[in-house]
Amino acid sequence: MKPGMAIGQKAEISLTVTPDMFARFEGNTVHPAYSTVSLVYHMEWASRQIILPYLEPHEEGIGGAVCVKHLAPAAEGEKVTVTATLTELKGRAVVTDVEAKTQRAVIGRGQVTQFILGKEEIQQKLKRTETGMA
Repeated sequence: MKPGMAIGQKAEISLTVTPDMFARFEGNTVHPAYSTVSLVYHMEWASRQIILPYLEPHEEGIGGAVCVKHLAPAAEGEKVTVTATLTELKGRAVVTDVEAKTQRAVIGRGQVTQFILGKEEIQQKLKRTETGMA
């Protein structure tokens, strides 16, 4: 990992809720509102923005943990801003606190952990998984 990543760094993404982000199962819309699945995706994406400038060409980030509370709904057309704040660097682990909000309210809070690994190491882990050797 390149030097420079520091506790307190922030990354932010903004989006507008669209029907493809609605809560749905098996192709059926449950609510015309921003889904928890979309919330988690965008929290991971905001967190990834923190590590991207620091990855060496032979490295990649891989998800390690996500803990999220979905606190309030967001309707179609609402703007959502997701902010990730780097809170911990522990070995190869990069931990961020994340918050999603609309103009009305905080709609989600959580934490995302990513691990910085060599691309070859990730490929080896995937090969072991494919062959049933964990």
